[in-house]
Amino acid sequence: MGEISPFVASVSTRIARHAAAYTAELDADAHPERMSLDTFAVHVEAVLDDYDPPSARRRHSDTLVFPHLYGAARDPRPDEEGWRVPSAVPAALMAAEVEFRGPLRLSARQNTLLAEEYEAIGAQLSEVGLATHAALAFRRAMALYRVNEDDEAEDRCGLHLARANTRGLPHGLRRWAGQASYFLCGHGYRPSWLLGWVILQMLVFTGVALLLGGKAVDDTVYMGVTGFLNPPGPGDTQELPGAVRTLFVVEAWTGAVSMSVFFALLVRKWFRM
Repeated sequence: MGEISPFVASVSTRIARHAAAYTAELDADAHPERMSLDTFAVHVEAVLDDYDPPSARRRHSDTLVFPHLYGAARDPRPDEEGWRVPSAVPAALMAAEVEFRGPLRLSARQNTLLAEEYEAIGAQLSEVGLATHAALAFRRAMALYRVNEDDEAEDRCGLHLARANTRGLPHGLRRWAGQASYFLCGHGYRPSWLLGWVILQMLVFTGVALLLGGKAVDDTVYMGVTGFLNPPGPGDTQELPGAVRTLFVVEAWTGAVSMSVFFALLVRKWFRM
């Protein structure tokens, strides 16, 4: 890793001190995820106030300032205080914020390295139930990947961000809707998942139609599969029981909505601006 300069060591000490204080506040709060990140921002600002690098240019454009803090967060030691989350993880998030918001301009390589650190920190924060803090980390990672035009990595972090935001919601309808969005299409970042649900819908509608009776089995299966994409007309359903006709109408509407959403998400993914 190399020798740490006195300036970096001094800033790292301040980060560790502020991170320890903030971790104690997190652990003492009965509802940490309802707590605003304003307190965290105050600690970051306190470090930034004294963060005056020796020069506006960094000697090595392919390294970060605080790799030792990020390394400590990857395999953190349990704090003696017994905090729910080791202070090394908030310290890494705080260090990343200092690099992200500091005066030193990041190169393309540094953008990638810092985005990877943010992504790893976000995953750790998600594991310990700090969803809103994880969302901050994933949001920063998305911004850095976007600068480098890394669409795949940006989408990956976008999915993690959407999941963290959903976990941060209070239990209720909005959280259930967010969970449904994830399972259906990965919050819009995985449109291919929707095809699996399309196949399941066709199987369900066809199976229910067979149970309700009507035409021959082969005709019912044919209508159940094709009706999802091409609604049957009055002549196709006139010999069917009323319940089956209603079922195929519902299937047609379900198919129209599902395929519209699928193609909208696919166009967004393939032809993103």
